[in-house]
Amino acid sequence: MANEARPVVLSVEQALSMSYATLRFVHLGWRVIRIEPTPADGRKLVGDPNRHIGRRVADGDRHGYFVGPNVGKEAIALNLKDAEGRALLRRLVRELGADVFCTNTMPARHAPLGLDYATLSEGRPDLVWCCISAMGLAYPDVPGYDPVLQALCGYMDITGNADGPPMQNGPPLVDLKAGDEAFAQVLLALLERTRTGKGRAIDVSMAQVAVSWLLTFLPMLDMGSSGADLRRSGNEHRQFIPTNAYPTADGFIYMAVGSDAQWQRLTAREPFAPLARPDLATNEGRRATKAELHASIAAITSRLSAAEVSRALAAAQIPHAPITPIDRVMDLDFLRGALLTTTTPDGHRIRLPPPAVQTEWLEQRGREVPFAPAYGGQTDSVLAEIGVSADDARALRARGVVA
Repeated sequence: MANEARPVVLSVEQALSMSYATLRFVHLGWRVIRIEPTPADGRKLVGDPNRHIGRRVADGDRHGYFVGPNVGKEAIALNLKDAEGRALLRRLVRELGADVFCTNTMPARHAPLGLDYATLSEGRPDLVWCCISAMGLAYPDVPGYDPVLQALCGYMDITGNADGPPMQNGPPLVDLKAGDEAFAQVLLALLERTRTGKGRAIDVSMAQVAVSWLLTFLPMLDMGSSGADLRRSGNEHRQFIPTNAYPTADGFIYMAVGSDAQWQRLTAREPFAPLARPDLATNEGRRATKAELHASIAAITSRLSAAEVSRALAAAQIPHAPITPIDRVMDLDFLRGALLTTTTPDGHRIRLPPPAVQTEWLEQRGREVPFAPAYGGQTDSVLAEIGVSADDARALRARGVVA
C-alpha cells in the first residue's frame, strides 16, 4: 500500500452503515478521516444527523448514538456543493495518499458532489473506492434506511410471533451487514492492488446483502416449502424441535435441541424424563405435536429457577442460555478483557463492544480508543498536512468552504 505504516481512509459518511465499516478499519489501526458537510443555512444542527441522537455526551454535537461507531476517527467539515470544496477533496485524496475512499451518500449525489469514482481516481488511479447505498449504483435515487430494507427484503415477514404483526430485528442488521461487506470488499481490493497496482470501485447494495443472508429461507421455496412454512415463528426454530425460549420461576431460558440424540439425553433425566415418549423420539414426531410439546416443557421449567433448569440442561449437554438483560451483557464473563473503552473530554470512561476479532493495534493500546471527534475537529490540522496555511484556512472558512 502507499501508506504501509498506516493506511488512510477518507469517508463521506453519516448514519451507521459506512460508519460501522470504517470503524472496523479503526480497529486495525488505520487512519480514518470522516468528511461532513458545512452548516446548512437555517439549520441549527451540524454534520452527521447521528451526532444529535441520544443523550448528550460531550459538547453540543456528540450524543450517545454517534459515539460508538465513530471512536478513533478524525473529522473535517467540507462544503462539497462548492467547486472550491470539491477541488479541496481531490487534493486531500491525492496529497494525503488516500488508500481508500468510502461513502454512503445516495448515488445520485455522487457526481454533483465530486464523490464519484471517475473523479476521485483520476488523480489517484490506485484508489479503492467503496459506496454503500440502498440498492446499489443501478438505483441512484433510492434512499437507504435499515427498517425499510428489512421490510422490503422479507426480514419483517419472518420476524415476530406467529400470531403477531411483522417486526424489525433488534439490531440494525442490514446496516451492519452492509458495513461488514464493505469492510471485506475493501480488504479484498487492497489485496488485489498489491498484485495489479490498480484500485477499483466497490458497489455495495444494502438490499442485496440483506437478501444474501436469507440462505436458510429462500432456497426452500424451490424445494417444496411454502411461504407459510417460513413466516414468523417467534422464538421457535422452524426446523429443530424443541428450540425455544421457556419461562422459569425467575426469568426465561433459551434451549436448543438440534438432534434426536440430544433429545434422548434430555429426557433420560429429571425433570424432563416424563417427556421420554416413543412418539417424540424423532424430530418429525416432535414437529407433529410441537404446540403441545412447547407447553409441556414450559410447565416443567416454570416450576424451577433458571439456575436449576440450566444445571439440568448442562448435565444433558443441551445448548442453552438465560435471556440476558441488555444492561447486563457487558458484565458477561467471556467479555472480561475483550471490551473496548473510550474516555470523554471530561474524563468519563465509557465501555464499548469488543471488536469482531481482536487486533494487534487494539491490544497495544490496551483496548482504549480515542473518543469520537467533535464536528470539524481536525479540519485545520488536516488542511495543514496538505500545505494549506493558517491564513488560507481562515479564508476558506470565511468563504464557507470548510468549517
